Amino acid sequence: MTIQQLRYIVTLEKERHFARAAEKCLVTQPGLTIQLKKLEEEIGIKIFDRSKVPLEPTLLGLEIIEKAKRILREVDTVRDFVIEQKNILSGKVHLGVVSTLSPYLIPLCLREFQKTLPEVEFIISEDSTVGLMKTLETGELDVALMATPTGNPSLREFPIFDEPFMAYLPLGHKSSEQDSYELDDQDRANLLILEGEFCYNSQLLDICSLDTSNSFHNFSYEINSIETLKNMVRQGFGFAIVPLLSTIGQNGETKARSIPFSAPQPAREISLVTSDTFSKKLLVEKMSQAIWTSLPDSFKGNTTYKKVRWDDSPYFSKKIKQ
Repeated sequence: MTIQQLRYIVTLEKERHFARAAEKCLVTQPGLTIQLKKLEEEIGIKIFDRSKVPLEPTLLGLEIIEKAKRILREVDTVRDFVIEQKNILSGKVHLGVVSTLSPYLIPLCLREFQKTLPEVEFIISEDSTVGLMKTLETGELDVALMATPTGNPSLREFPIFDEPFMAYLPLGHKSSEQDSYELDDQDRANLLILEGEFCYNSQLLDICSLDTSNSFHNFSYEINSIETLKNMVRQGFGFAIVPLLSTIGQNGETKARSIPFSAPQPAREISLVTSDTFSKKLLVEKMSQAIWTSLPDSFKGNTTYKKVRWDDSPYFSKKIKQ
């Protein structure tokens, strides 16, 4: 016995005609007849007397139909409750943001979050991409803001924008006064990467066509933030690739300069990510709108980027297995 079969017999009782009932139920007349027969065989009771015109329910059939109507009202109540819950825009939302994005994007969009979702209390935390995926799967996070695609079938991704990568060079570098940057072998050998952020590093190594960082410096420094990377570059210790948002408002620098790569510019896709069981689509839509509204105008053009993935990187696969 299915909910659909109950809807069929209720409609048949109302229309007293197979063709009209089938049309109301958006099913073929043979399909409706087959389902009615299956239901009657399952319960061992004839619900309708087919010998009469118009069609009439049997005495037991009338009782079954009345019970079916009550069941369907309850089902509709549950459905309406679920829809209402999905559209609730209040309460606490645990939002995780990848650490290579959080310091630059959250200050931009926080006021728009408050304006668009005034009844939602955001609890925001930073983590690595791997950490965010794990806490989404365990339910510790509701939503994550991170680079995608993740390649994880248990997560759902809602892309918002593409963020281009920039070459970050010390003043005095041969390319520091150019309008665009072409990667050379010397910079490949001097690339600075982040400790622990394997997904971000995978993108940088892909841009440079490297399997691992080849920094020739005679020291080891476990760098954990983009700002530290930039400070290292300012002091002449290498070359960095940084996301565009991390360079906004820093055009007056005296020791380093950020330069866009030559077209097509490499970029990362930024998305809101949820578990595949997360049901509040309206919340995700409102958050996406708030983020997009908060972005600088330079992100809203029709620039074609070369999207850089990390989920299929050999470097990433090797690191997470260690």
